[in-house]
Amino acid sequence: MSKQFSSLGISTPILKALSELNIVEPTEIQQKTIPLLLSENHDVVGLAKTGTGKTAAFGLPLLQLIDTASPVVQAVILVPTRELGQQIFRNLEGFSKHIPNISIAATCGGIPIKPQIERLTNPTHIVVATPGRLIDLIQRKAVDLKQTQYLVLDEADEMVSILKESLDEIITELPKKHRTLLFSATLPGTIKQLIQNYLNKNVVQISASMETVGNQGIDHEYIVVDPIEKLDVLMHFLNSKEGERGIIFCKTKAAVNKLAKNLAINRFSSGALHGSLSQGIRDRIMEQFREGHINILIATDLAARGIDVKEISYVVNYHLPDTYETYVHRSGRTARAGAKGLSLTVLQEEEIIEIPDFERELGLKFTEFKKPTVASLEENNTLLWAKQIFKTKPNHDISAELKTKIKTVFHHLTKDELIEKLLANYVLQNKNDIVEKPVKKFKK
Repeated sequence: MSKQFSSLGISTPILKALSELNIVEPTEIQQKTIPLLLSENHDVVGLAKTGTGKTAAFGLPLLQLIDTASPVVQAVILVPTRELGQQIFRNLEGFSKHIPNISIAATCGGIPIKPQIERLTNPTHIVVATPGRLIDLIQRKAVDLKQTQYLVLDEADEMVSILKESLDEIITELPKKHRTLLFSATLPGTIKQLIQNYLNKNVVQISASMETVGNQGIDHEYIVVDPIEKLDVLMHFLNSKEGERGIIFCKTKAAVNKLAKNLAINRFSSGALHGSLSQGIRDRIMEQFREGHINILIATDLAARGIDVKEISYVVNYHLPDTYETYVHRSGRTARAGAKGLSLTVLQEEEIIEIPDFERELGLKFTEFKKPTVASLEENNTLLWAKQIFKTKPNHDISAELKTKIKTVFHHLTKDELIEKLLANYVLQNKNDIVEKPVKKFKK
């Protein structure tokens, strides 16, 4: 199957690495981009939705074009976040496994700069960087881009504001004759302006898989809820997906923290990810998610950039995205590498009118996800209560004398009888809460 990549002009060492990585069939963006980058000298704009293989589309030809005998930085790849930078760095390392002497460095923000400066004292061919950190390195004279031939702007639509501030400073460090390769999932007006200002007028534009979001494997659905039942409906959905991995997107850091706390109370295997967390904590949570130690990631949009986990079976938009582009990036986290996936958007009644606009702008069709009945929600909450008890660790601070007294109260009951009484007590307490404290019970 790797002959398909060889027909695009990919060299033997890279073909060997692709075979070992089980990457057997080029995606549409790879088929269109790789031969162009290898055989032409034009600037290139590549448009393809998230999850369609853009990293390999520019990464494979770049690796092949590098002159490993020359110990200078020949390619710079700019990315919006450190997480995406690390993902691209890992991918390039894997692709170049059998290329002797090639050297790739990741120099992204959020971690100490000194080790990166030290790393760049060694011969380096490709630098993967966030714009702010690259400018810092330039100002410290820690990186020399005077012989850089390729500038890649990956996920450009996610870092427009950063590029507006920093691109001039970076480009002045590059030789006048260099190729710019811009890749994006969407093409808003700000990106068109960027292309006009910074890319050659003979730029070649490539579009792939643009007729649907990501690919045909995503089911786009929405569910309409009252604010008072939003959390209960979400937990009902998550219980139905037990054992599967997913991402829940919130608009704000505060919303992420609040939802993460609720899920932790209900013993869901989850972690929170947003920009105010330290880089060490973000890295640890991402590693736990990537390794499958936690199943649910609650994240803001920017914090979730760079998540490339194949087994994400669903995405939940807990808040309706502000832009169509944001929806593209969110839903693209699922159904990767040919898998199936669900993108579920939680709406309030007044937000339903937004759906036709999303359908028209993105060229897709939403279907309504059936809301669980009140009885089903109550049953689910009862199950969550039982799981809370099951997963509660014993309190060793309680005195042995009190434990003995409590055991004496229950000693004549069988296990089934005790469960029956606990369940009856829970239902009774729950009814009392609804009557006496409706606001507190449903507080989100």
